[in-house]
Amino acid sequence: MDRLTLYIANKNYSSWSFRPWMALTGVGIDFEEVLIPFDDAAGNPNIKAVSPTGRVPLLQHGALKIWESLAIIEYAAELYPDAGLLPADRAERSLARSVSMEMLSSFRALRSACPMNIRRPKARIALPDGVDTDISRIETIWRDLLQQSGGPFLFGAFGAADAMFAPVVNRFEIYDLVDRSDTLAYMQTMKAHPAWRKWEEAARVEPWVVPEDEV
Repeated sequence: MDRLTLYIANKNYSSWSFRPWMALTGVGIDFEEVLIPFDDAAGNPNIKAVSPTGRVPLLQHGALKIWESLAIIEYAAELYPDAGLLPADRAERSLARSVSMEMLSSFRALRSACPMNIRRPKARIALPDGVDTDISRIETIWRDLLQQSGGPFLFGAFGAADAMFAPVVNRFEIYDLVDRSDTLAYMQTMKAHPAWRKWEEAARVEPWVVPEDEV
């Protein structure tokens, strides 16, 4: 079988890259990582050379190219069905896909106001309209799933849904957005995962600095 190659951008900033990287790494799927930084205001031409959208993440498997975080995760789940990216139970699998898709398509106020930044010191900011609503909805999703599964991850074991929400964990922490004990406990569980720690360690030593309004 051809080896998987995952093209990503800066680990400090790229929430879209973080999701599939965390998913594949978190369940032990082997892949080659190629990091292409977005350090050019006009867009790094090296990204455009490999990706039809001019963006990353992108997964290459032989001649096949798959872009967009959730599509990459779904492809990996099909390729490695025993890895546990998606729940074995059909109903839970459907729910995992639903909340993952909601994460992909929603929460624009939170994304815009609070970009991911691993190295950012923890500090609150003035929040525009809509962010509190996004926070409340995400906390409800987490709380309901954790109560249903018994934790420690959203569907018991670490999987795709956790990876899709991984950048939110960083946003909640660095902008000091939440104080519920169950939310904080889940965030600590995510941050303690070996894949999270590996990504964070790499992000903290990256040389690139990108203004927040360009992320």
